[in-house]
Amino acid sequence: MHNSSTLVVPEASSIPRHVAVIMDGNGRWAKRRHLPRFAGHQRGVEAVRAAVKCCVDRGIGYLTLFAFSSENWRRPAEEVALLMELFTGALTKEVAKMHRNGVRLRVIGDLRRFDSRIQSLITEAERLTEANTTLTVTIAANYGGRWDMLQALARLVKDNPERASGEFTEADLAPYLSMSYAPEPDLFIRTGGEHRISNFLLWQLAYTELYFTDALWPDFGAECLDEAIAWYAGRERRFGRTSEQLESGKRASSGAGDVASPGAPRRTRANA
Repeated sequence: MHNSSTLVVPEASSIPRHVAVIMDGNGRWAKRRHLPRFAGHQRGVEAVRAAVKCCVDRGIGYLTLFAFSSENWRRPAEEVALLMELFTGALTKEVAKMHRNGVRLRVIGDLRRFDSRIQSLITEAERLTEANTTLTVTIAANYGGRWDMLQALARLVKDNPERASGEFTEADLAPYLSMSYAPEPDLFIRTGGEHRISNFLLWQLAYTELYFTDALWPDFGAECLDEAIAWYAGRERRFGRTSEQLESGKRASSGAGDVASPGAPRRTRANA
């Protein structure tokens, strides 16, 4: 289990260890091209492949993708059915390739609502790739941040019936959260021009750098990811401390040896 950024100051690097993405804009991408919405979702799967490759090439250890929220069931039934079909196809066709490339796959969310075929494919994919270490790709499906915290609390209380709820600490709850196996995201990206986190990883994003871009997800390629990483590298990650404390720490480190490069210069973006 990884430490919480509210309890321990994590090490900062110019390359994020964990990137979390809300992949927004598939439908608008298709609409602008006078195509059915499903064509945008299909193109979005291609963008996922590209993102996985980019993360492997850049040494990013964790990539978490918000594929289907607990609120997305409100969409038209036909679109939901097509998304389930696309999810099934991706689990069927992509997992072997991911395994060959050392990628571990995890799926988080309330999976009980999915049909037995999808649940079996998820179980098989996680089992096949569980020992891989090059990159951990997490797919959030039928996931909601509030659901995550509630299910974690319910399991914690169930496992500790002798303790009063007021006695529980953040460290007690952490192992029950869906992403207890991963460090908290360093960089959050939302494509599509919206500026909200939409019930995604509410607990885990406490000290994450939030990056918003107008690029639609099917158009979000390697260049876009590099731009987001460059923006991230220029951020001052204080975790509750002051800028003066950071500078003092850098000077102390420089006296002991060379300091790692802080990364690319800061870029300003009108939509960030």
